[in-house]
Amino acid sequence: MLHQKTTQNAIAVMSRLAELYPENQKASSGDIAKARNLAQPLAAKILTALARAGLITGAPGPGGGYLLAKPPREISLFDVVSLFEREAHTGCPFGPGWCSENGGDGEPCPLHHSLVAMKQIETDYLKSTDFEVFAKHPPDLRRTATTS
Repeated sequence: MLHQKTTQNAIAVMSRLAELYPENQKASSGDIAKARNLAQPLAAKILTALARAGLITGAPGPGGGYLLAKPPREISLFDVVSLFEREAHTGCPFGPGWCSENGGDGEPCPLHHSLVAMKQIETDYLKSTDFEVFAKHPPDLRRTATTS
């Protein structure tokens, strides 16, 4: 699971740029912040990190704006998540000393293999899911929470 709010916000920022990708439309940090209900300084900070990673291009300020650096189908959720989150440790819920994975000298705890499997499922999902889904569904066509 995504644990950091920054990661969730970064996905929100990237999803907005993916929505705008088909029209090759630039967006400012303010535009993105407004569209995703984020503080503008937070959106600007995230955009800087995404630009440094080569996922977006653009510049701040008047006449500036941001675009995806490549098609949304070529950018996975994992590409974004890995920028903002350390590799999650599936550590033993019983703490140090029980599980050999936690520095103990015993066998893995009863939950160890299940936790490792869940982490692998999450990683596979993040790697196989790209931002194309947002490019195909512009914001005015998205379903709202009240639509069934």
